[in-house]
Amino acid sequence: MASSTPPTLTTAKPYQNHHIQNIQNQHHRRTHNGHNSLHPPPPRNPTAAKPPAPIPATVAAGTHRNPNFTPLSSSKSELAADFSGRRSTRFVSKMHFGRQKSGGSIRHSIVAEDALQQLIRCSGDDRLIESVLLSFQSKLCGSDDYNFVLRELGNRNEWSMAIQCFEFAVNRERRRTEQGKLASSVISVLGRLGKVELAKKVFETAVSEGYGNTVYAYSALISAYAKSGLCDDAIKLFETMKLSGLKPNLVTYNALIDACGKGGADFKRASDIFDDMLSNGFQPDRITYNSLLAVCSGGGLWETAINLFNEMCYRGIEPDIYTYNTLLDAASSGGHMDYAFQIMAEMTAKNIMPNEVTYSTVIRGCAKSGRLDQALSLVSEMKYANISLDRVSYNNLLAIYASLGRFDEALNVVKEMENTGFRKDVVTYNALLDGFGKQGRYDKVKELFSRMKNERVPPNLLTYSTLISVYLKGGLYQEATEMYKEFKHEGLKADVVFYSEIIDSLCKKGFVESSALLLDEMTKKGIQPNVVTYNSIINAFGHSGEARLTNDNKREIVCLENGEKKVTNRDEDRIINVFEQLASGNLNIGEKGRKEIICVLGVFRKMHELEIKPNVVTFSAILNACSRCSSFEEASLLLEELRLFDNQVYGVAHGLLMGYRENVWVHALSLFDEVKRMDSSTASAFYNALTDMLWHFGQKRGAQMVVLEGKRRQVWENTWSDSCLDLHLMSSGAARAMVHAWLLNIYSIVYEGHELPGLLSILTGWGKHSKVVGDCALKRAIETLLGSMGSPFRVATSNIGRFISPGPMVAAWMRESDTPKLLVLEDDRAYPQTHPNLQPLVL
Repeated sequence: MASSTPPTLTTAKPYQNHHIQNIQNQHHRRTHNGHNSLHPPPPRNPTAAKPPAPIPATVAAGTHRNPNFTPLSSSKSELAADFSGRRSTRFVSKMHFGRQKSGGSIRHSIVAEDALQQLIRCSGDDRLIESVLLSFQSKLCGSDDYNFVLRELGNRNEWSMAIQCFEFAVNRERRRTEQGKLASSVISVLGRLGKVELAKKVFETAVSEGYGNTVYAYSALISAYAKSGLCDDAIKLFETMKLSGLKPNLVTYNALIDACGKGGADFKRASDIFDDMLSNGFQPDRITYNSLLAVCSGGGLWETAINLFNEMCYRGIEPDIYTYNTLLDAASSGGHMDYAFQIMAEMTAKNIMPNEVTYSTVIRGCAKSGRLDQALSLVSEMKYANISLDRVSYNNLLAIYASLGRFDEALNVVKEMENTGFRKDVVTYNALLDGFGKQGRYDKVKELFSRMKNERVPPNLLTYSTLISVYLKGGLYQEATEMYKEFKHEGLKADVVFYSEIIDSLCKKGFVESSALLLDEMTKKGIQPNVVTYNSIINAFGHSGEARLTNDNKREIVCLENGEKKVTNRDEDRIINVFEQLASGNLNIGEKGRKEIICVLGVFRKMHELEIKPNVVTFSAILNACSRCSSFEEASLLLEELRLFDNQVYGVAHGLLMGYRENVWVHALSLFDEVKRMDSSTASAFYNALTDMLWHFGQKRGAQMVVLEGKRRQVWENTWSDSCLDLHLMSSGAARAMVHAWLLNIYSIVYEGHELPGLLSILTGWGKHSKVVGDCALKRAIETLLGSMGSPFRVATSNIGRFISPGPMVAAWMRESDTPKLLVLEDDRAYPQTHPNLQPLVL
């Protein structure tokens, strides 16, 4: 795996292919709840004002229409909050946990360094440690020397020895101030090592004995809570500190904001702390902004992160590697990979060289966005730059190879990883199990799981949910049952992700009623379903006939017409009931149609009752369900009923389905503005779903307007040029509407008397996910469309997913009298009659 020659991207890096503009930064303000919470300070010299810092490359490309970004948290529309959501991933700030702390005091003596070396040699022997401390007692220069020893022991993870040294020093120190310094130091060390309960005990002892009631001790424990993600505990301690009469300092506030980032608090909570800090006269520093950026990264607030970065630069605070890595995490996790590459370019331009965290973050983002080739190229570039891969990088790399089905290379990564000194961990095995499972290599999945246990790598919750999902999707219901029983035997506690994975797998097999019933199982166990859980169920409607599972008269899972559910043998585990019935093969296919619509409405009502806000994925799932309705009337009825839940979102979809009207389109543009805030893959899924629905029911003019709006907003990358139309990321309906739009553009070129390029191409992207090479649904749809028009486009011999035609032949076809009529799309119907209301199904 070693690279001895420069990889492809070392000479033309992906983040150097973008033009970086230097636009003056306007006064971006971080806002929440509709009011400004920060006013950047005025220039120091009013008569010779220094211009604001330029907008970084990360912003320049995204502000060609409106240079003033508005954070998600301050959007005037309520839709932004509905469409935003937390993501369940680790923060980039956690990637630095456990690393040696750089810097520190240089006020210690040489003797302290000698004492440290002798203490390290005595590790594990308490009596020898005590002897060393006694021998150096008269030579060490007070708390400065002891604090140095404590910090260095912490850097070496010698927390037990650090506590022993602290107790030795504090029992011999008589000055309260110096005792307080020692307490703060050891609390900080323990907090950094995740020993928060020990840190709390030291703090409580220090307070009770009269030397711990200091702002430094409180700040150290708040920081300890922060590093363990205990946001509520940190805030509670902060309030206790103020009640005791102590005034927080900048370190305290920074630690508190850091707790919000690591504890998953929302941005408003961190913002309120920031405002309190400003009102008390403290000016933010780099650590403040890095912590605020971590909150944005954890909450998926990409635009808010950009505004904070601009604000930071405006204040004259120079970003460091942690700033850029956190900003990269916000961009990569949200799918904004073009911005991520621009951030990397800006880093190198400022001599802040990317490190292993930088590359790991962007590689993970590329993999998540489907840019697997770029991810692999970045790995090669990372090696060429002599940046060692860490455990995260290796696991990301083998996950990519496994997802591509390139198992030999994945296993080579494992070998290289072990040769470098990293043993296979649960993340490694989970990636391999998922990859082999997706490729249907069930024998290999069983072998890997057996090897995992033999190597004493304990399976975790994700391991079991992956295995159950793999077996369910492969129809191996008995194996799924055994895995679930083993999971229960291990005593692991299921969470919302575990249940959601099982529900999603059942939905993909068409067992929607059973999936909906498992929602009750979750709530009975105190597990709150999230929007992902509901999205899986909604997206499954219409895929197949509803499966009713019955094994015998004593055990039955049915969904009754009046909305009630009937489940017998309720004392048994419902998941085992479902799996065993699946394994028995007793499946009865129920009816579709009106009953299914009632079920969708029931799911939505339950979401509304639990205050689970639907997001853009929910919207796409609903539109896909509409496309699978058996009639136009059913689809319009479903959307009409959903307007009761959200008239803005579903009102637009309903209005476009009814036929184009100017007032509907105005509302649609507002909706598109909100969708553009999402990551690119989510936004394109929304446009695809909306266009598919409109095209499916004959509203083709509306479909074409939607895809053209998507093109204008760059939802699909590199959509078209005068010579080529790229349909890789489009659905069938969106692609067909785009073909019409592109051909109309070609017609305008011919009509204006210009020559066409020598060869015109339409790319369908066959083969990436199709089971039959060169026979994907999109390709077939485009081939049928082009044939029905009598166009001169034909399948290329060298690429059967590409349609080509010489430019002169296309120009001649365009001049035929009937061609313009074929290219112009119209809606089939407008203003159909409304329908009586339906009552949602009770879930």
